[in-house]
Amino acid sequence: MDLSTDLCHACRWTLTLLPSLSLPLSQCASSSRRLFLPVASVSSYCPSAPELPMLTLLSMFYYICLRRRSRNGTRAEALTSRRAVESGQRAVLPVSVEVEQYAKEVLDFSSHYGSENSMSYTMWNLAGVPNVYPSSGDFTQTAVFRSYGTWWEQCASAPQPFRRTPKGFYSQEYIELGFEEPVYPTAVEVLETYYPGAIVQILACSHNPFSQSPPTDVRWEVLWSGKPTKVLTPQARQFSPNIKHISFPTNLLRLEVNSSLLDYYTELDAVILRGVKERPMLALYKMPVIDISDLSDSEEELSDVGGAFRHGGDIKHQRTGNGYFDKLPYELIQLILSHLTLPDLCRLAQSCKLLHQHCCDPLQYTQLSLQPYWARLSDASLGHLQSRCTLLQRLNLSWTGSRGALTLSGFSSFMKACGQSLACLELSCCHFLNEACLEVISQTCPGLQELNLSSCDRLNPQAFIHISKLTRLRRLVLYRTKIEQTAILSILTFCIELRHLNLGSCVRIEDYDVVASMLAARCRSLCSLDLWRCRNLTDRGLAELVSGCRMLEELDLGWCPTLQSSTGCFQHLARSLPRLQKLFLTANRTICDSDIEELAAGCPSLQHLDILGTRLVSAASLKKLLQSCPKLLLLDVSFCSQVDMRVVQELSGLFPNVAIKKSFTQ
Repeated sequence: MDLSTDLCHACRWTLTLLPSLSLPLSQCASSSRRLFLPVASVSSYCPSAPELPMLTLLSMFYYICLRRRSRNGTRAEALTSRRAVESGQRAVLPVSVEVEQYAKEVLDFSSHYGSENSMSYTMWNLAGVPNVYPSSGDFTQTAVFRSYGTWWEQCASAPQPFRRTPKGFYSQEYIELGFEEPVYPTAVEVLETYYPGAIVQILACSHNPFSQSPPTDVRWEVLWSGKPTKVLTPQARQFSPNIKHISFPTNLLRLEVNSSLLDYYTELDAVILRGVKERPMLALYKMPVIDISDLSDSEEELSDVGGAFRHGGDIKHQRTGNGYFDKLPYELIQLILSHLTLPDLCRLAQSCKLLHQHCCDPLQYTQLSLQPYWARLSDASLGHLQSRCTLLQRLNLSWTGSRGALTLSGFSSFMKACGQSLACLELSCCHFLNEACLEVISQTCPGLQELNLSSCDRLNPQAFIHISKLTRLRRLVLYRTKIEQTAILSILTFCIELRHLNLGSCVRIEDYDVVASMLAARCRSLCSLDLWRCRNLTDRGLAELVSGCRMLEELDLGWCPTLQSSTGCFQHLARSLPRLQKLFLTANRTICDSDIEELAAGCPSLQHLDILGTRLVSAASLKKLLQSCPKLLLLDVSFCSQVDMRVVQELSGLFPNVAIKKSFTQ
């Protein structure tokens, strides 16, 4: 290797003497040969030869150049190997039989449009062979998430977003699927039958979900990730992105979705996992690790370079200080650091004492969202953060703690240290929670105002009684939980400051009329109420509810089959709730023109209306509604037999600011 191109003229002159030199000059980092230079003979080769101090400096410089060249060569080889592997991943796989399998079982999910007691629009439809594909359209045999678009997040009941959320974290919902045989994945194919483009991440897990042994050392790997997209057509497609090859077999996949750009609900039909049982050659090839510290001079090199000058020279010219960063006001540094993500903040804390002080300041941790790091969060992670979160006000632990990653001990320790000032606690899909965890929350978070237990469907019914101790609650989400009537009545008795309550798909509540009556008596300041798919609310309960809770702005009565328009309950609702902005009457076949006209007259602030599936509403009443409600943004008339596509196009032309939804089925 010719090093002369990297050295100064004096170093090149020194190298010409190497064959006859005898003084140790350097030990090459990539060779065991020693280089020698006779001091006495230098002057005979060159009259202008430097003295010993200059030779010492040249020796050090030559030594550093050798080390850098050796290191750069290693980096270049590693990068070349990585590019070669990435460009021909599938080519290096051995000849082996590829296994193709559909999902055996749906293991977990964050939400679904369907009922807990049926198969229509539920996530369980994603198991097995396709039911619909290659057909396109709105089919009940598919898997559908609960929401789409951005308007859901604009409602008053939506939580405020957390700061420090990484820019690359787009996931809003997820579903986990188990397959029969563990394989090394070569492809993942998702059959999307309606409004595709929501999938933003596909992950694989090292744990076998059907194994009888408890999970140990659970590892998640991202096979593919991307930004949310809006496909120009709602037609069906087979989504098969290029996936990364992993070093372990898997039969557990997780799909994460973001439907914010979609015009309607995305529908998924099946997932295919392709893979080989034998370990691919790519997995056997150990990729050279390029450490971040290897991209700059090492501490040893820096100390060597500075050694010749450490004790000499003018002190005034020595580099000291940190660029006057410490002269900035404390509050300004805090503001600068507030824009960093949590991992960056933790890394920066290791750089110097000044930044360590700022990065560990509890004021940097008044809001903390750990949801983006659900796959890596453990008891140890919470323990490291514990001392920094003594002023914590908002905490998001959604999706965390699955398969033993968090325990009662770790969670309790963190809450006891950091729960005193907590006002908001997001625990959606936290399956590590048990009754003891809710008891700890009730004891350590006296000022809690927001609690989200959405899809915590493994909590036993007795656990919810502890929520009644949180008397300052204003927002409570119990969607898809096993709460029973006794517990919800106890909560409503003591938590009279409730503003937002979600009881969607709570199938264990026996009598919603009693719940509605209690709400009317105790929670008169209620602003939003979600009773999605409650099966036994009658016109009597609804009448009591709207008479007592006249501040309601959002009311979801979707798929409540026991409500009948003939009783006049919907007209009474329209007259009693003048502040109403969102109303879901989904799949109520009895909604008629008189109900729509009453809404037009009594609810001028209406923004979102869903009357999917009604057969009695005409185009004339819808036009009157659109004229009377200038703030209307969303109107879903899918499967309304009197409202065809021609009517939708005509109304859309007259009212272009309203998104009028009309799904189709091929």
